[in-house]
Amino acid sequence: MAIKNFQQIIDRAKRAEKPSRVVIAGADAENILLGAFEAQAAGFVELVLVGDTDKIMQMLGALGLKAGNYRLVSTQPGENVTQRAIEVINRGEGDILMRGNVQTREFLMPLLDRKNGLRTNRLMTHIDLVSMPEYPKIIAIGDVTITIEPTPAQKKDIINNMVDTLRYVEDERPNIALLALVEKPSFHMKDTIEAQDLVREHQQKPIAECNLVGPIAYDLILSKEAARLKGYDNELCGDFDGIVAPSLLAGNLIVKCWQTHTSAQTCGIIVGAKIPVAITSRSDDKDVAFRSLAFCCVLPREID
Repeated sequence: MAIKNFQQIIDRAKRAEKPSRVVIAGADAENILLGAFEAQAAGFVELVLVGDTDKIMQMLGALGLKAGNYRLVSTQPGENVTQRAIEVINRGEGDILMRGNVQTREFLMPLLDRKNGLRTNRLMTHIDLVSMPEYPKIIAIGDVTITIEPTPAQKKDIINNMVDTLRYVEDERPNIALLALVEKPSFHMKDTIEAQDLVREHQQKPIAECNLVGPIAYDLILSKEAARLKGYDNELCGDFDGIVAPSLLAGNLIVKCWQTHTSAQTCGIIVGAKIPVAITSRSDDKDVAFRSLAFCCVLPREID
């Protein structure tokens, strides 16, 4: 049975045999630190703080965390803090990578660099898990950070990554929606044609262990009533577990709108790497960082 809320994920993280070592790249980030120290207090992580030591200590002091339990790894001016954090992990001193006060590009480039050894044969995908008061269960959406305009082949990888991610929240055969502006294929909207082709291919040879629907408009994904009013006959409307966005812009905007306007709870992870990666917006509150680490702690390592 699928997990319906984040508390169930947090409870699973707390049951881990031992805490996961979280390496934060650019740890001088207020809400990241608050969320990470809360996760440490909950017992499922240990912290390695990478970055400008002076800035980190100054922020820890301001937040009342200076006396906490953590390890510091200092970087030099101009040094890429994500690269240093990855080196810590590659020495066997960390289990989870987390983005702190680092620009998106500076965080992703070392992670995607094959020489750093964290890539697998899979596309890396940023997936957000979201819980909204008006929706009956957690829903995933991706990609929201890495692949700008996914090709049909990349969408297959995103589908696989999403299905595997949902499997770790006990959803054995999730319902996945291929988001488009409209639900009827139209030759001048390539996303609708690509979605139609992917569904047809999936029917002949499954892309992943899931139910795949598309093209399908946003309102139909989330609302059975919208489907009734529009005469769209599909029993999965209002019961989807994941949304594959047609572009990074669409996925990112949806998540930010949910966060801003629906009191949604979210967490952000990158899957497809050899280790779990927690990634949130630097403007997200501390609870997003806390939930992201909780979910990373229930994911396996060394996925190929």
